[in-house]
Amino acid sequence: MKRLRIDSTVIVLGILLLTIAVGAVLVATVGRSFFSPGNIRDILTGMSVLGLVAIGQTLVVLGASLDLSVTYVMSLSSLLAATTMAGNPANIPWAVAFTLLVCAGIGLANGLIVTVLKVNGFIATLGVGLILQGVLNTNFQGSAGSVPWDFQLIGAVGLGPVPLSTLIMLALAVAVWFLLDRTRTGAHLFAVGGDPEVARLSGVRTRPPLIAAHVMCSLFAGLAGLLLASRLGVGSPTVGQQGGYALLSIAAVVLGGTLLLGGRGSVWGTIGGVAIFAVLDNVMSVMQVNPFLKDVVRGVVIVAAVAVYSRRAVVRRRSRFGPGGTRTGGDAAAIAAAPAMAAASAALDPAADAEGGSR
Repeated sequence: MKRLRIDSTVIVLGILLLTIAVGAVLVATVGRSFFSPGNIRDILTGMSVLGLVAIGQTLVVLGASLDLSVTYVMSLSSLLAATTMAGNPANIPWAVAFTLLVCAGIGLANGLIVTVLKVNGFIATLGVGLILQGVLNTNFQGSAGSVPWDFQLIGAVGLGPVPLSTLIMLALAVAVWFLLDRTRTGAHLFAVGGDPEVARLSGVRTRPPLIAAHVMCSLFAGLAGLLLASRLGVGSPTVGQQGGYALLSIAAVVLGGTLLLGGRGSVWGTIGGVAIFAVLDNVMSVMQVNPFLKDVVRGVVIVAAVAVYSRRAVVRRRSRFGPGGTRTGGDAAAIAAAPAMAAASAALDPAADAEGGSR
């Protein structure tokens, strides 16, 4: 009997719906409405920053790598943007361009260290993150710069209960989905994450997709830093670290069904994982749960989700021979065909000898 396979994104959606249902009941016990416009806006606002970081993290995890430098990239991004804008709306375009260019350079460095120097992604990005932390601590002792009101509107306005920042995050998620699902770069990234040696033997250049993934991951972290700067009105050297976005983004990716070993996953699963965390945080905040208990709940959810994924049937390669293989009939058919094959071989040998003698 053929086992029914359920896509990981569907599982994430089911977990999200269950989380919403339980959350709505719990919030109702304290006299609040989970589905009120204000509460929905709070949940979506909480998704924006983590969603941007997690989308970028999905790309590097699909390539069987990691990026632990994202928190420091976020802090650096907020500082570069705020100090460059200096409260002047005319500086916004080139300040954003300069900030993202620096972030892309950091991602390029990460990618080159991982692919050219063959350093494990965990160690490479941890080292780059420590370098950035040293730069931040040396040059900034506290918040700096000033973000003009025009730029602060990005983090303040919305369409009904949906914040503009969430709409931007979802639009970028669509772009990444298109990249992974409809372009050669996306296909190559899946191939490299699945098995780099097989990808190389298949003619895939293994370095460019992983370098591109690290560059885009840092760019998304830079965008998250810009969003934080727009909300705070200033740049902060610790805003990324205080949010714990590196580990939370990896947790959201894993919760979304993307394999840490690479090669399988989806950006929509990651968005589902981010939404689950946002709903949990919102429910616990409304119920005034001890903040330290939030980490306990997050850990339980992550372990439970990974346990569900690990129990799913692993798709095995179809065997070359035997039932279900490329040769139909199994061994019995091969034994039955042996005499005919021997006769055909004997008939060919004299013809081959005669041809050889005529030469």
